[in-house]
Amino acid sequence: MVIDPGLGAESGVSEVVEEHRLKPVAVMLTHGHLDHMFSVTPLCRSEQAVCWIHPADRELLSDPLLAMGPETRELLARMIPDHPGFVEPDEVRELADSAVIDLAGIEFLAIHAPGHTPGSTMYQAPAGQSTDAESVVFSGDVLFAGSIGRTDLPGGSWEQMQTSLASVILPMADKTVVLPGHGPSTTIGRERAGNPYLQDLPSAPPSRGL
Repeated sequence: MVIDPGLGAESGVSEVVEEHRLKPVAVMLTHGHLDHMFSVTPLCRSEQAVCWIHPADRELLSDPLLAMGPETRELLARMIPDHPGFVEPDEVRELADSAVIDLAGIEFLAIHAPGHTPGSTMYQAPAGQSTDAESVVFSGDVLFAGSIGRTDLPGGSWEQMQTSLASVILPMADKTVVLPGHGPSTTIGRERAGNPYLQDLPSAPPSRGL
C-alpha cells in the first residue's frame, strides 16, 4: 500500500518497489490536499492500483485547488506552470467511516476524522508482534507530534476538528503509534499528556479500534 503520495513521490516509490520486488495494490489517501495526493493518478496508473478516499474529499482528486487559498494557487501556478491538470485515477473506491479493508493481508480500519478537510480519514492497522504498541495509526494531517492540522483552508472546520480530537483521538489506547503526514512519529499517550490541543477537551467515549 502507498499512503499519501505527494509531489515527487513517484520516483521514491519506484525505487522501493524495484529494490524489494513489490507490487503496489492500492494508494490510500488520508485527505485530498495537494501535498498528499499530487502523484496519486500517475502512480495508480503505472502500477494499476486502486485509489481509496473518503467521498467527502473525492472532488479534490480532479480539482485540488478547491481546497487552496489564493496565495497557494498563485504559488503552484509559478512552480508548475505547464502542469496539464488533474484527473481521477482509473479506479476510485470510496471509504465509509469504520470500514475495514483487507489489502495485501493487512486489515486497515478507516476512521473518519473531519476538521482539516471534510473527508479527512485516518488508517489504523495492527502493530505486529515485534513491538509493544497496540496498533499503528496513519493520521494524515489530523494529529501531529505536539500539534494538529490547520483548519483555516477551504473546507476546514475548527468545530469539526475539536469533535474529532475528542471523539476519535482521545479514546485511542496510549500505546497506539501515530505516523503523521508531517513530522516525527509519536504515540497517543505522549500526545494525550503533552499536546496542547488535546487539553481541556470533553471526556472521551470508550476506546475504538481494531
